[in-house]
Formats: sequence, structure tokens, C-alpha cells
Amino acid sequence: MSEQIPVRNVTPTVKSAESVDLYATREKIFTRAFTGVFRNFRRFGGALLFLLYFGTVWLNWNGRQAVFWDLPERKFHIFSATFWPQDFILLSALLIICAFGLFFITVFAGRVWCGYTCPQSVFTWVYMWAEKVTEGDRNQRIKLDKAPMSANKFFRRLAKHAIWLGVALATAITFVGYFTPIRELVPNLLTLDVSGWALFWIGFFTLATYGNAGFLREQVCIYMCPYARFQSVMFDKDTLIVSYDPRRGEARGPRKKGADYKAEGLGDCIDCTMCVQVCPTGIDIRNGLQIECIGCAACIDACDSIMDKMDYPRGLISYTTEHNLAGQKTHLIRPRLIGYAAALLAMIGLFIYAVAARPLVQIDVLKDRVLYRENEEGRIENVYTVKIMNKAQQDMIFTLNADGLDGLVFEGKREVRVAAGEVLSVPVELSIEPEKLPSSTNTIFFRVQSADDARINNDADSRFIGPVVR
Repeated sequence: MSEQIPVRNVTPTVKSAESVDLYATREKIFTRAFTGVFRNFRRFGGALLFLLYFGTVWLNWNGRQAVFWDLPERKFHIFSATFWPQDFILLSALLIICAFGLFFITVFAGRVWCGYTCPQSVFTWVYMWAEKVTEGDRNQRIKLDKAPMSANKFFRRLAKHAIWLGVALATAITFVGYFTPIRELVPNLLTLDVSGWALFWIGFFTLATYGNAGFLREQVCIYMCPYARFQSVMFDKDTLIVSYDPRRGEARGPRKKGADYKAEGLGDCIDCTMCVQVCPTGIDIRNGLQIECIGCAACIDACDSIMDKMDYPRGLISYTTEHNLAGQKTHLIRPRLIGYAAALLAMIGLFIYAVAARPLVQIDVLKDRVLYRENEEGRIENVYTVKIMNKAQQDMIFTLNADGLDGLVFEGKREVRVAAGEVLSVPVELSIEPEKLPSSTNTIFFRVQSADDARINNDADSRFIGPVVR
């Protein structure tokens, strides 16, 4: 008789059902003004990004806007290069390169993209500056927010929203200016002589910037941005992250400057909460790495300023690694980082080659619907329409040839002039003696080549149809 194994129910009894809210009610964040190295670095980087975004659209190149996405003409001008829908694969490659660049920098230094260069963060800092200049610093804004509506509060809020809308409108006009010539768009806006689509997109991006940077702010980073969710997959214990050193800082507590706080069992943290007050996402970095942290280092600047005032060493909050916090050695060079770097460099090299080697002439061949015909000389004749696209920024003269069959005779223009950006259709007739046809369907090749530069060429295949060979 087999022995029965005793089984005991260990399922915990649920006394009461509790609902879990996945979206916490937002608490309004009032950030405090601060100074520091990382703040200066972020402001300098933001200024360069603003100069690039708002300035590039006004540059001219060879009599036209230097960077211009001409959607109606399906031409995308970037300084001396013009790209066409046929070059769309290059855009896909560029996006993949950007993704791998983001992976590489995340493995190395965490969310520095979010803290320093993400448009959401850059515009949020600008909007918080507008709050400061119109409503005062943190304590003044908190007091103003709780106060009943008055003339002072109304005009301060009006000034703040006027700056917000002004920045949003300038951003939207600049964005649309990359698709509609900016030097025409701005005067037309002033005279209200602008297309409905341009007005729609200006209004859309104005409201998007105004809403995201003015009201949603950290909610975009916490709930809407997918990067916050998958960043932890790329982190390891050697990734540079903004961290608080609990071994040095604990236990926390207030004290007078110069007091023997070690005797009282206190660490370097005086529990001033400055790191919390300057955080744009409202977290306490002393609680450890959190999904809301965007790596902006505002807490580092704030804490360093307090350490200076207390005559303590800087670095209670710093860019460091988990290994370093645990007293272990940090490995900056590691397999994952090398892998991302190698893949990134390889893709950048291939992308540069693809852009440099892309053909500046495109050829498409359309065969006539009549399969073939016999001319007066008894030769078999096929008719084609050859479309030549000049993708260069200057007019060119091209020579056109066809081969693939012995005895093939080319009838039509062999030399054509194609203007920059033009697609020219050239009718071509090819003929051959019937006895020289190896089969009823034969592959032939059309080749187009610049008369001035033999390196500018392209080819396309087609079919030469004849009677069934018996």
C-alpha cells in the first residue's frame, strides 16, 4: 500500500479586497531656484539646441531654404543634398542609429538624454523659468497658488501664460517653417494670408507645446514616455546614475554648522529636503533609484551647495554606480557597452557610405502595352518610356543606352538634358532582326550616365518581347 503525502492549504485568507489605483493623483510640483555646474551645463546645452532648432530654419543655401521638407514636390532638402521618397530607407537607418545611440548612452550614463536634451525636459525648464520670473520663487508660488483670486494673482498668471503661449507659438511656427518656406510663412501670418493647413498645424503644435510643457510636465516622463519603462533593462551595476550615498548621509538630521554631528550619530545629510524641492519630477532621490528620475542632476547641484555651506565634502548626491556605492570597483568598459559601441560605429559608417554612394540619377522603364510590332524593314520593334530623375541640385546632360541582345538597335534620343529635380520621360524604340532573337522574352538593360561625370549613373532592366521562336 502506497504512502499518501500529506497536503496542507497555505493560501492566505483575503480579509478585504483592496483596489489598486495605477495612476496616482497628481500633486502640483513647485521647484526651487538653484545654481550649480550641472545646471550651467544643461542651460548651455539647451541654448545650443534652441539655436539649432530656431536658427537652422532661417538659413539659405543656393537661393533656397537650407533645410526644407517640400512635401508637395516630395523633395527633402538638407543643405547641398536633396532626398526623395526613394531614399526613405535612409531615414529608417537614421532612426535605428538614433535608437542604438540612445541604448549606448543609457548603458553608460543612464537617463542623461532625458535630463539634458529631451525636448520635453528642455521646454519644461523654460516654462518653469517663466513661472519664476512672473510668480516668484518656490515659496512665493506656493503662497500665490493657495491665495484667492486677486488683481495681483490674475496679472501674474496672465503674464505667465502669455510667455508660455509665446514660446509655444514660436515653436509651432518654426516647426511648420521646415515644411512651408519660413520667409513666406511669417509675413503671411502677419497679413492673415496663410493656408488652412498651415494654420491647423501651427495651432496644433502650439497647444501641444503649451499643454505638455505647461501642464503635463513630469506626467509625460512618468506615464506617457515608454523610455522610462524599458530603461531598467539597459541599466547594470556599472551604469552612471544619480544616487544618494546612504553610508555617508545616514542618519539624517538637522544640526548647527560646526557641530560635532558624528558624536550624535548623524550622517552628512542635514535633512534640508533641498534635493526634493529642486526636482522637476518631485521625487526624493534619497529613497534610491526611481523610475521618475530623469537624471537631470538638479539634486546634485542643490546638495553640493548645502555641503559647501556646511563645510562638508561635496558628493553626497552624485553621478555614481551601484558598484561604487557598495564599495566595489566600477567597470566602465564592459561587454554590453562595447557591443553597443561597435554596432553604433558600424551603422554610422554604413550610413555615411550609403549617403555618399546613393545614385544622383534614377531610371525607371515602362514598356508599352503593345507587346511587339514588325516595322517596314521586317525588324521586331518594342516601345518603351524611360523616366530619368535628376536627384542632383544642378541641371545635367545624360546619355541613354540599351544593351543585352546582339544586334539591338536604339532609336530615339540618346542625349537628354534634365533639370535639377526634374523627372523627364523619354520615348525609346528598340528593334532587332527576328532571327537574332534567342527567345520570345529577353532581358535587356537600360543605362543612363552623366555626360560630365561618369560616376553619376544608374541602370534598370526590362523585357524585349518577340514572336515565339519555333
